[in-house]
Amino acid sequence: MNTNKIKETINLTLEGKMTFPLVVGTLIGEGVESYHVDYVRSENTYYLPNGESHREAIPHKFSNPAKEFSMDKVKATIKKIQAGEINYNTFSEEIIQAGCCFYIAYLSGRRVIYFGREGEFHIEHFPGAK
Repeated sequence: MNTNKIKETINLTLEGKMTFPLVVGTLIGEGVESYHVDYVRSENTYYLPNGESHREAIPHKFSNPAKEFSMDKVKATIKKIQAGEINYNTFSEEIIQAGCCFYIAYLSGRRVIYFGREGEFHIEHFPGAK
């Protein structure tokens, strides 16, 4: 796993220079099978199929997730980022305000699962997947 490429991907995403489809393509190219974005701890963990993993601190402190999980607000925020209306930082703040504390992107499964503080969740399939 090329950890320098992962750090670069994180930084470009936070700078608004890399969209989700580019992130997915880059990470798949590095052999990443899935990754976990933890807003509470401000860190991401990347997983390879062979069991190898890498944790990376995020150089951005997000706000605390809302207590209540709003699936409708999470879905609305996902639609906005897919339409290119907001950047990743705005996306993150909006889903945090909607009660999302972390999400796991399953690249090979072509879906992302967003989790609330009490075990609530929303599964979002990649556009065109199902």
